Amino acid sequence: MARIVVAMSGGVDSSVAAALLKEQGHEVIGIMLRLWSEPGVIEAEDDGIERVAQNKCCSIESVDDARRVARKLDIPFYLVNVEEEFKEKIVDSFYDDYVEGRTPNPCLNCNRHIRFTVLLNRALALNADYLATGHYVRVDDHPATGKRRLRRAVDPDKDQSYVLHVLNQHQLSHACFPLGGYTKPEVRAMAAERGMTVATKAESQEICFVAQNDYRGFIDRYAQTRQEGKVPVAVGAAPASPQGTGLISIPKPGPILDQQGKTLGRHRGLAYYTIGQRKGLGITSRDPLHVLKLDAAHNSLVVGPASALEKSEFVVGKMHYLSGEIPTEPFEALVRVRYKAPEQPALVTPLEGDRVRVTLLQPQRAITPGQAAVFYGGEDGAEVLCGGIIAE
Repeated sequence: MARIVVAMSGGVDSSVAAALLKEQGHEVIGIMLRLWSEPGVIEAEDDGIERVAQNKCCSIESVDDARRVARKLDIPFYLVNVEEEFKEKIVDSFYDDYVEGRTPNPCLNCNRHIRFTVLLNRALALNADYLATGHYVRVDDHPATGKRRLRRAVDPDKDQSYVLHVLNQHQLSHACFPLGGYTKPEVRAMAAERGMTVATKAESQEICFVAQNDYRGFIDRYAQTRQEGKVPVAVGAAPASPQGTGLISIPKPGPILDQQGKTLGRHRGLAYYTIGQRKGLGITSRDPLHVLKLDAAHNSLVVGPASALEKSEFVVGKMHYLSGEIPTEPFEALVRVRYKAPEQPALVTPLEGDRVRVTLLQPQRAITPGQAAVFYGGEDGAEVLCGGIIAE
């Protein structure tokens, strides 16, 4: 039997994952991460009482729930503070991406830098064989190559392979996902059968460190914090604050343009808009206008009709191949351009600089820079082949 560290969150998924592993005879250790929370923010809870905002992944209630589960399973439980790493790798990156005209998915960076780097290293330091999480995904050895592969979960509604495409062979060799073969109702039923109070606990679909899921409010407050700090501030987007200058960008108003370059109005800062957005543009038009492009180089917002959101070709950068082998020839795959988007057939053509050009069989709406494009293939189309960040 193996020694396995379980990343516990106080939710039903990680709780059942720990229970299953313990029942299989493994030596299980529960670890919960103390993540960064925005200081000084007050928000109203469901009970109407205002409280200091907490990171939803490690609130006081979640810590109590995780401890209660660990006690019930008779496993050791530790709370590990990674606030500094989380703020630097996840929160700062989230803010910078929005200011520079991209729409990020912070869960990707969290899985890459926090769960499967910081926490995995902690697990290995404890001489653990595996790090287990409550993600709905499967991992096994490829029958032909023997390499570790990541595959979609059995439950398509809960599959989380999209946010785990960042894992490499080392991380996959120490990764354990006990829930990949179950559906969510089955997991809740297993929790109830074991008398776990978290069996009916609601899931959070929000960004864990953003109060009330209001990312625009977060951008406002974080920009203010940076202006009040001691680090020099560069007003504008990425070109005004190149890496290595020590400057920090803040959102800056700029022009709203139509597709022909005519000025229609003013935006309050690229960070407050996303591709496809129609409401809140502050301009009037006979026909509905949608955000088509966030042009960070010129700090301009380009708008147009909904039909212009349809794209059949785009470029993906920062490509990561789970096998470690980088293809040199075009290949066919299924691509998912957002977490819950249906997969689409595509031709993937490798380019220089860890980039690929993706040509879709059918055009898709609102393909958004900053979001991940994840590619699937294999015998049944369930294997995660690679993924990267949509660049243009």
